[in-house]
Amino acid sequence: MAETIRTSEKPSNSSSLNPPSRIICHVCQKQFSQYTCPRCNSRYCSLPCYKSHSIRCTESFMRENVVEELRHLQSDDQTKRKMLEILKRFHSEDETEPLDEDVDDSILSDDTIRKILSGGEVNINDLSLEEKKRFQRALAAGELSKMIEPWDPWWLKPAARTICLSKDGAQLIQPMANREDLESDQPSDIPCGPKTPLPSLRKLISTEPSPLLAVHLVDIIYSYCFTLRVYNGDWQSDAVGSAMMVLSISSVLGQAGQPKTVQEALCYCLEQTCSPAYRHIGGLQFGLALVDDITNLLSLGSPALICMLCDLQRMIMAAERELKSEKQRKLRKSETKSKLKLAERKVYFIMCWVHEQPNKALSSLAAIVSAEKSSLMEYGGNKSFPRTEKNVAGNKGKALIEEM
Repeated sequence: MAETIRTSEKPSNSSSLNPPSRIICHVCQKQFSQYTCPRCNSRYCSLPCYKSHSIRCTESFMRENVVEELRHLQSDDQTKRKMLEILKRFHSEDETEPLDEDVDDSILSDDTIRKILSGGEVNINDLSLEEKKRFQRALAAGELSKMIEPWDPWWLKPAARTICLSKDGAQLIQPMANREDLESDQPSDIPCGPKTPLPSLRKLISTEPSPLLAVHLVDIIYSYCFTLRVYNGDWQSDAVGSAMMVLSISSVLGQAGQPKTVQEALCYCLEQTCSPAYRHIGGLQFGLALVDDITNLLSLGSPALICMLCDLQRMIMAAERELKSEKQRKLRKSETKSKLKLAERKVYFIMCWVHEQPNKALSSLAAIVSAEKSSLMEYGGNKSFPRTEKNVAGNKGKALIEEM
């Protein structure tokens, strides 16, 4: 017996002698219906027919499913706060930027976003030409710096005033529990001191140390603080770049300079800070803030200075290790390695010298640096700093350095 085709929704009595009738789709009127709408009980054959049979049914059905799914989600305070920040940012951007449907607002492509979400590493070469342009514009405008949490220098923290080293300058042995706490909770706090005792200067040189070592120390501290603030305290991310930045700022470490006064040392460092290579970082105002960092470190005494110099030594040694694995020209690589090796030796010698200096001498040096900052601020509007022989001869730091 042939089966009947029905177009009505009225139920039919089916049995073994009376086979069930098949209903035509109420939407397209071409195919047999296989499904029933859960809201209006209308029969349809496919998903396109379901979407087009009634907008009221489809929208309400999807809305109910979404609401039901959201009810099962339990958001914590952190999720609510992040979502609120996203909504506020979106609202502010919506008010400030004009609406243009033809412009693609996405900075990264879908492939790049998927790579980031999957945990892959993305570098500048992975970006398209348009993405590189947008990245450079955001970098020049300072938008990327807003995404980085500001770094608090370790020498400005209260713990820096309680640094203790042994009599021979080595780091004190701490219990295993405290050491684990420091490594886990405060990995980037106070840098560790030397692991081995510092030798006496008499074992390193046969003559008396130069009285200009105090000036050289000012030069080195400035370059260290400059680099750590630029790298946001994380020099380990680029040891070679950090070490080369120290050498480019420091006259003593990078140019084998011999500044004779504190003013001369500061003027050279400030000129490098205001040079075209680094003026975008902050210029003279940034340099004067680094002078305050010098004063703070000198005021902390020899233990903090030894930890600072030890951290600088580790930076240079890490750069030497990275250079061994990098592929560079042999001539350029050997020149860079020789500069780093010489700088590492100078830092170690200054470290041994600082260990034998009384805190009164370091405090006096801090007072000189503070006084020189006041005089340098008078030249804030000039492009060049005073470096005449008259100023060098009349500098008060020379007599105090001889006293030290």
